[in-house]
Formats: sequence, C-alpha cells, structure tokens
Amino acid sequence: MSAALAMQKALRDRLIGTVAVTDLVPATSILDRNARPTPDPSIIIGEGQELPGDDIARKNLDLIFDLHVWKKEAGLTGVKAIAGAMRAAIHSSRPPMPAGYHCGDCFVMGARYLRDPDGETSHAVVTVSAMVGEV
Repeated sequence: MSAALAMQKALRDRLIGTVAVTDLVPATSILDRNARPTPDPSIIIGEGQELPGDDIARKNLDLIFDLHVWKKEAGLTGVKAIAGAMRAAIHSSRPPMPAGYHCGDCFVMGARYLRDPDGETSHAVVTVSAMVGEV
C-alpha cells in the first residue's frame, strides 16, 4: 500500500468515525469515486499529490488531498457547515495509520466554497495536508 492510500483510508476512517460529520453527511456518502451524480450530500475523496519530504533517507512524504463536498442547496451554508465539521475532525488528533506508516502532522490547509453552474448545487473543496513517514 502506498503512503497516499494509507493516508486516504485514515482520513476516511476519521470522517466516518466522527458524529459531527456523519450528522451532516451519511458515512455511506463519504466515498472515493469518479461519477456523477454524487449522493446528496456527499464528501468525495478527490485529487491528491505526493511530494518528497525533507529527510535525507527519503522516508517522509508530504501528501495533499482535495476532499470535495457536494450538497443541493441554494446557498453555501450547508457546505460550509460540513467543511467546518471536517476541519474539527481532522484537527482533533493525528489519524491512526496502518502498520508501516506514521502520521507526523495532518491539517486542513484551506477550503474553497463554490456555486455549481447547475444553479442547484453547492460545492466546497477542502484541502488537507499530511506529513507521513515510512517506518
């Protein structure tokens, strides 16, 4: 398993294991998928990037993930509430990692709130940064 996949699973586990998140988005709608329509509401684990860390042994990686929030609503209130619950869940503590990996840091770098061109859907992109080491 790659460090990126291990961290993706840890992030999903953290989100589905946090009541404040699942009160807003059912655990069954927190997915890694590439299809429309997305469930309403949903959190879709999207694009990512894996960069080398700054250690000489090359065992640390800096990982960046975009998590997409979708909700049918006229405004942006719902996606902002979901993004806030996600931020709190991720910042509560470093997520546990599977054997072979250690999470040194994990935080929400930022969020963007967008109106979908369909005029009915709101969208947020929550960007998460993580430092993961191979052990």
